[in-house]
Amino acid sequence: TLFRSPCYTDFPEYGSAGYNTLRDLLDAKSVSWKYYTPAFQKNTDSALWNAFAVIAPVYTGPEWNTNVISPETTIFNDISSGSLPKMSWVIPNAANSDHPASGSDTGPSWVASVVNAVGKSSYWDSTVVIVVWDDWGGFYDPIAPPNQDDQGGPGFRVPMLVISPYVKIGSGSQGGYVSSTVYGFGSIIRFVEDTFKLGRLGTTDSTSTSIADMFDYKQKARAFSTIPSSYKKAFFLHQKRSTVPVDTQ
Repeated sequence: TLFRSPCYTDFPEYGSAGYNTLRDLLDAKSVSWKYYTPAFQKNTDSALWNAFAVIAPVYTGPEWNTNVISPETTIFNDISSGSLPKMSWVIPNAANSDHPASGSDTGPSWVASVVNAVGKSSYWDSTVVIVVWDDWGGFYDPIAPPNQDDQGGPGFRVPMLVISPYVKIGSGSQGGYVSSTVYGFGSIIRFVEDTFKLGRLGTTDSTSTSIADMFDYKQKARAFSTIPSSYKKAFFLHQKRSTVPVDTQ
């Protein structure tokens, strides 16, 4: 299962010809997926944060009603009811997005609530949770970015957390593993492709190193430890729904 928070700006409406996404590979292999996302209003900036609104075969087809799920908190029910698909994208709303303009401190708790829900469920031993942000580290990042390629990567560094009972055990006090491998967003795509034997999209997945080297599947699965947070799952389930765009910058 994959949890990812992508960033989208002004994209045209892509058809199926010549522009495939992971959805095409997943469907071809009958691998179930859902895209959990905040509700949005058509023809407004809030629509920019539903990636499949610009993928015509989804937006105009039956999967818009079966695979694109709003509100995003529906994932909690799918976890508890045992109906989580093989792969999931989970997109936060504006207040929980960690964007500075939100003026909110709920972002870390939102992530913790989703991870805790998975960790306390039967899905834990077979799930990888990948948490990424779309924005880079700003002027405080001391590492100069490598040369950018013609596909938008690797560019500036962005944070990534990989949560799994099979992540390698590191040397830190908490046993966390820090990889020194250079990854890109295509590294996540490549890992998904290899996990489900999907083949290749032939974009950044072909030029990036998979995140597979972060795992040791021979080690005993780690027991889950609840992540402490200021706001619990109930807070997000009862949070007022919003169609405010996650990012307008």
